[in-house]
Amino acid sequence: MQRILSSQLIAHVGETVRIAGHVHRRRLLKSVAFLIVRDAAGLAQVVVTDAAVRAAVETLPEETVVEVVATVVVNATAPAGVELTAPTVRPLGAPAEPPPFDLYRPALTATLPTQLDHAPVALRHPTRSAALRISAAAVAGFRAALDARDFVEIHTPKVVGSSTESGANVFALDWFGRPAYLAQSPQFYKQLMVGVFERVYEVGPVFRAEPHDTVRHLAQYTSLDAELGFVTDHRDVMAVLRDTLAGMLDTVADRAGAALAVLDVAVPEVPAEIPAVHFTNALTIAGAPTDEPDLAPAHERALGEWARAEHGSDFLFVTGYPLAKRPFYTHPDPERPAYSNGFDLLFRGLELVSGGQRLHRHADYLAALTARGEPVEPYAGYVDAFRHGMPPHGGFAIGLERFVARLTGAANVREVTAFPRDLHRLTP
Repeated sequence: MQRILSSQLIAHVGETVRIAGHVHRRRLLKSVAFLIVRDAAGLAQVVVTDAAVRAAVETLPEETVVEVVATVVVNATAPAGVELTAPTVRPLGAPAEPPPFDLYRPALTATLPTQLDHAPVALRHPTRSAALRISAAAVAGFRAALDARDFVEIHTPKVVGSSTESGANVFALDWFGRPAYLAQSPQFYKQLMVGVFERVYEVGPVFRAEPHDTVRHLAQYTSLDAELGFVTDHRDVMAVLRDTLAGMLDTVADRAGAALAVLDVAVPEVPAEIPAVHFTNALTIAGAPTDEPDLAPAHERALGEWARAEHGSDFLFVTGYPLAKRPFYTHPDPERPAYSNGFDLLFRGLELVSGGQRLHRHADYLAALTARGEPVEPYAGYVDAFRHGMPPHGGFAIGLERFVARLTGAANVREVTAFPRDLHRLTP
């Protein structure tokens, strides 16, 4: 008999079926026992009246993996409107040791550090697994949106010979006796691949050895990167980003509706045109000094409130950041050379995306590195490619975990990360 999932039981009323999953909860009453089985699709209620079966169920603690063969009957009060009767119950392993928290309760009461210490079982809780389902749907939407626009998915090295962001901290390692680093981003490679495919994207890990210990930073996170050629300026990139975000959220709503319901999350609407403000105006809106070189988290929050109040938007572009605060490959604003053709996208008052137009002429790269006092040699393999002709191009990168945290309202990005890596955590 082929196993079916709990969500399929409604289609088998009156039939004998086989399900399998974890013992989610046992309720042992005087005349009847209820066994709640949890599988990948949800919960199934098993009604036990036979004394021998009840005795067996009493020996199976929560989280024990079991197989149940039983008859499906209608019960409007049971999960999905059906329950299983006249069961046989067979354990598929040894009785489970109870985890240090109750997974059958509506919310996990354990502290976040305790949950992370015991992530393999904490992630079984519906509220934790729901965030990961939303994450998976967001990635599927990212890919689909860009595939539909003739982007090509690429896979770039995660071990590199030089840092991507000049001056940023990197994780060093020994590469057969030579110094090497974990990649901070696929930036150089995705730009070079624009010369091959014109439009490319990548989904992959990136590594930042910056000693942040905040609710919004991880040392390893998943970056959703895109790069496109033959742009006029950064506004072409912003238009593609807008459509990509809309596609991601549409796919989340379509594929992860049950997960959204578990977390009581509504998918926000992406405006047809996301409001945008120049960095200099953003400082004024946020009440920041006019000589501030960057936006602090408090400024971002103030801008998020302004975007919601003035435009009814959860999203806001901030354009024209000072060139000195952007990576050396960022294209300057031709009309205001001290500012860049770069942008950030704020989502509910938090930076979610960085992007912009890149330099594409070899001479401009040499000049940019010289202006910052950077030697060309460490970047030679990257910079030399521009001698052979590259189109005007630009791109963006979305932090997946930060996106999901902001969407779900999680207070800490670690709540939506399966096995986070940060300043203190290398296990499990």
